[in-house]
Amino acid sequence: MEPEGCGAGDPPPSLPAGVQRVLVVGSSGAGKTTMARALAGRLDLPHTELDALWHGPGWVPRPEFEADVEAMLATGRWITEYQYRPVKDRLLGRAQAVVWLDHPFLLVVARLLRRSVVRAVTRRTYWNGNRESVAMWLRASHPLRIVLSREFRAKRRRTEAELADAAARGVVVVRLRGARQVRRWLAGEGTRRSEGR
Repeated sequence: MEPEGCGAGDPPPSLPAGVQRVLVVGSSGAGKTTMARALAGRLDLPHTELDALWHGPGWVPRPEFEADVEAMLATGRWITEYQYRPVKDRLLGRAQAVVWLDHPFLLVVARLLRRSVVRAVTRRTYWNGNRESVAMWLRASHPLRIVLSREFRAKRRRTEAELADAAARGVVVVRLRGARQVRRWLAGEGTRRSEGR
C-alpha cells in the first residue's frame, strides 16, 4: 500500500481530527523542525525537538536520549521529528499520523548549504552549547556530506518502504513535495483547524 497523497494528481490528505501523535519525516535540510513547530501551534500539541535530546556537549550523543524519548512517548501527546535509529521504530510504532517532506534533491542541498554556512559564520550556539564550524563539514556524519552521498537516495527508498508499512497499519501519511506544496497544505490545515472542521 502506498502512503496517501502519493499519486501524481492526488491532493495531500488532511490530518485526522483530534490527532495526538504526529511524526514529521524527511532528510536533513527538509524542514522537519520548522514543520513540527508550525503543526504544534495549529494542533495544540507539545513539540519535542529530537536534536536537542540527542546532542550533548561537544556533539556527543547524550546517554539519556532513549529514556527521554520514552518519557515523551509516554505522555501520549506529542509531535516530533522522525530520526535517530535507536528510537525510529518506537516513534513510528506509536504515531497516528506522519507528514513526509519528500523534497527534490536540489532543494534539500540548497537548504543544507545555506544552513551550514549561516551556522558556521554566525557561530550561533545550538543544543547544549554546540557550535558548527567549517571543519565539521568534512566529517562523514555531517548532514551535507550525507545528502551529497548515495545515502540520500538510499534513505529515501527506506523511508518510502517504512511509511508504506505504517500506512498499511492505518497510520495517516501525508506526503508533501516541494516548498510550494508545503505552504499550500499548511495554509489549508490552518484554515481547517480555525474553522473547527
